[in-house]
Amino acid sequence: MSIKITKKIFFIILLCFTFGIVNAEENLKSLGKFKDWESFVLIQDDNKVCFAQSIPVIRAPKKIKRDPSRLFVTFRPTEDIKNEVSVTNGYLFKSTVPVTAKSGKRIYDLFSKERFAWVIDKKDEVKLIGTMKKASRLMIIGNSNEGYETTDHYSMMGFTKAYNSAKKSCS
Repeated sequence: MSIKITKKIFFIILLCFTFGIVNAEENLKSLGKFKDWESFVLIQDDNKVCFAQSIPVIRAPKKIKRDPSRLFVTFRPTEDIKNEVSVTNGYLFKSTVPVTAKSGKRIYDLFSKERFAWVIDKKDEVKLIGTMKKASRLMIIGNSNEGYETTDHYSMMGFTKAYNSAKKSCS
């Protein structure tokens, strides 16, 4: 199976997990690829979900086997959800240790539940998106239930365009 097909299958499964959608592939439309980011719109039962997403350019440590990682910013207008930053590092997070988003001197704590983490405070979410628009890279540091720490490095090249595309599609 090619890497492209494998990535597509994983992405569809991830959407089903994230948004509880059965026919995600049929209802998922790419809004565009913007350097290291891509934005999508997903329509299911008259509910529209728009999001920008990226994969890490570096995953450390390399020796640890884990599922793919993704960083998202999501808009769900029917639920009045805007600017929801979430991440999956490819494993079950240790719930007693916060996940950290870091760019330069700016650090944001995220809370986790199973395989996903979200920003704790809405004000910090807005600040984090502002940081992501200005930054060249964002690191996500997480700890697994098995006791290992990982650091995923995300390029922010193309983030602002992907973010604006997703936001506009769900306005």
